[in-house]
Amino acid sequence: MKKKISFVIPCYCSEKTIDSVVCEIKETMNGLTRYDYEIVLINDSSPDNTYDVLKKICNTENNITVIDMAKNFGQHAALMAGFGIACGDIVVCLDDDGQTPADEVGKLLDEIENGYDVVYARYEEKKHSKFRNFGSKINKAMTEQLLGKPKNLYVTSYFAMKRFVVDEILKYQNAFPYVIGLVLRTTNKICNVNVSHRERKIGSSGYSLKKLIALWVNGFTSFSVKPLRFSTCCGFIVAFLGFIYAIWTVINKFINPDVPLGWSSTISIMLIIGGMILLVLGMIGEYIGRIYICINNSPQYVVREIVKKDI
Repeated sequence: MKKKISFVIPCYCSEKTIDSVVCEIKETMNGLTRYDYEIVLINDSSPDNTYDVLKKICNTENNITVIDMAKNFGQHAALMAGFGIACGDIVVCLDDDGQTPADEVGKLLDEIENGYDVVYARYEEKKHSKFRNFGSKINKAMTEQLLGKPKNLYVTSYFAMKRFVVDEILKYQNAFPYVIGLVLRTTNKICNVNVSHRERKIGSSGYSLKKLIALWVNGFTSFSVKPLRFSTCCGFIVAFLGFIYAIWTVINKFINPDVPLGWSSTISIMLIIGGMILLVLGMIGEYIGRIYICINNSPQYVVREIVKKDI
């Protein structure tokens, strides 16, 4: 019996690129005859005509499903929606802009067959913009320090994973999904394969600075308490330095009685301590706010419509 591959593709403002991505998947899978496949396309409330294009694509094949999100929930929420629909033995995620080479999916599948649970594509040279590459470096550092990602593991949006990993990820029901964190806490049998990375031919990345920052905050507040521990350490260091400075002030007053007490230094210390207090309170507030939202059962995503070809 053939294994089934589910391609899960979040789509945002990709009306001019997604058709070529789907065509490339079809051509590639026609050559990989040992597999059956399906394609799940998730429209993340695109403001352009992406949804209409997806529906036209859906009407061409029986193995294509389109999910229309009620509003823009973000890439990771869109992936979770796709995982809930996908029924393949192996799930492959890739981008909608054509930069991730669907024709090299065989490399990822081979490593899955070799026993790895998750396989990430690694690009020898990324064709993203400087801003997007900078964001990737920040994300890399964050996942290493806060989520325990191995330094030699290269994480991208193009990856394949076994069914049991997907099933474990779907157990996460909270409002702030972060797929990388969910993968890292599920298995350590993860590897990389080298693939090419293409130039973006049309449009620009859907990740703005605001969305990147929201993604980073989501990652470290949902899957790590290290920021709170870091805040505790910073508070201890500032308190210790303040204590040393107080001792020095007393000693200096005895040595030099005529030295006036420093108003500016006092204000500086107050500002430092006050800033640290506000930082820690803000960090705690972020965690508590997310707990409150999760207790209120805020959804990861809301699906407006699911479209399949009429048979």
